[in-house]
Amino acid sequence: MNRAIGFATGLAALLSLAPPAAAADYPTKPITLVIGFAPGGPSDVMARVLTKKMEEILKQPFVIENRAGASGGLAATAVARAAPDGYTVLLGTGATLAINVSLYKNLGYDPEKDFEPIALVGTQTNLLYVYPGLPAKTLGELIAHAKANPGKLSFGSGGSGTPAHLAGELLKIQAKIDMIHVPFRGTGPALQSVIGGHVPMAFNPPSPLIPHLQSGAIRSIAITTLTRTAVLPDVPTIAELGFPGFEATTWHGLVAPAGTPREVVAALYRAITAALNDPVSRKQLTDLGVDVVTRTPEEFRAYIKSEIPKWAEIVKTSGATVE
Repeated sequence: MNRAIGFATGLAALLSLAPPAAAADYPTKPITLVIGFAPGGPSDVMARVLTKKMEEILKQPFVIENRAGASGGLAATAVARAAPDGYTVLLGTGATLAINVSLYKNLGYDPEKDFEPIALVGTQTNLLYVYPGLPAKTLGELIAHAKANPGKLSFGSGGSGTPAHLAGELLKIQAKIDMIHVPFRGTGPALQSVIGGHVPMAFNPPSPLIPHLQSGAIRSIAITTLTRTAVLPDVPTIAELGFPGFEATTWHGLVAPAGTPREVVAALYRAITAALNDPVSRKQLTDLGVDVVTRTPEEFRAYIKSEIPKWAEIVKTSGATVE
């Protein structure tokens, strides 16, 4: 009897050290990728490029779920509370994983404790663009127009607390102009409002804007990264137009709920890395204005940790608030 008990105890101990069967077999069913912004925006377009290749690699379909609101906070909260089994993951952004913690008193999730980082996907600039009827073709003319009409000029973004929103707040501070922020539930609605002339200008990542720039429906002014982007090589940076060091970059990365097995995180990391290294997928992302960046889960965790205080300082400097 004692031998039997000892054998059973030893077997249980061995089994506890073995990876879960679910992790070893992962994935065996569709994976839901939650996005914190509306369909048609940069995150949505990027997700569809990535998941198309990842489906081939993992042999399972991806279901895109758009949960717009609170700068991606609604989506992040949902994923933070999801089962840590790898079947619900988040395409996080600088807003959801680094900025929101400085803007919201009751965020609903902890960007460092509630997620297992999988991989950083890439970074994007934000483009400052205007309604063609606005009498400003350069950044200098735009600033002069704003100073001549204090408090009357508004700018849109894909949501309060996004890098695009903070880009506008930083411009207000550095150029000493008075503008009103108009948040939208994603890039698509902000873009349509500028095209319609309801809001005279906005900051957004360039991917959904390019066809409208080409058609003349909107006009580009400047971008918010320190260097020019390949997708818009003729558009100057705000930094080179008299505001050295001006930077408000959007970034994207995949995370899973905290407690997701390491084997599952590793499987997802391998799949997304392969997708990013695929020539067709990489070109599609580059054409969207994405500068592809690949980092291990550990490196991505360190990156998130470093981004939180950086954006906290920008939020403090800009005085940005979320109602």
